[in-house]
Amino acid sequence: METETDHSHDPATCEACRVIDRFDGVEDGQIGKTEHYLTKHERWLTSKLMAAQDHAADGITTFAGSMKFVYLHIVWFGVWIALNVGLMGTLGHPFDKFPFGLLTMIVSLEAIFLSTFVMVSQNRQAARQDVRTQLDFENNIRSEIWSIHIGEALGLDLAHVEGVVQQALDGAAITMSGHGPTK
Repeated sequence: METETDHSHDPATCEACRVIDRFDGVEDGQIGKTEHYLTKHERWLTSKLMAAQDHAADGITTFAGSMKFVYLHIVWFGVWIALNVGLMGTLGHPFDKFPFGLLTMIVSLEAIFLSTFVMVSQNRQAARQDVRTQLDFENNIRSEIWSIHIGEALGLDLAHVEGVVQQALDGAAITMSGHGPTK
């Protein structure tokens, strides 16, 4: 049995579409608000996430968070101190006497740069999470629209179903807040 698809669907007369339209708090004939979608700038930013400087920041952050980084610094500090306190004998030539002001300055600059690289990597992770969240949102909307249309096609009482959903959400909110009984 072949069915024809009705491409002249009017959201204003479709009860399922009207239920979805009310999700944003206003039944205005607009299914979904445009604020929920990525702006042109956000799409551009998302498409540029894997730029060279981001790769470098991720690589540096990955290395700085490894034990190799710790071992390298143990050796570096050990050699630096040994050279500057005369423990290397005739090989050593002190260039940064105690209290190691040059070493302190170098380590401080390193800390500034490392913290910046970590923040860049965290921003990239946050941007990736924003993309994932947007995709989740779009999939949730898609599922909701399909569910409501299927429910309408099956003759379900949409207001009753929505009431049950709201009760479940209210109960879940109370349970998650710790201010109500859990079952």
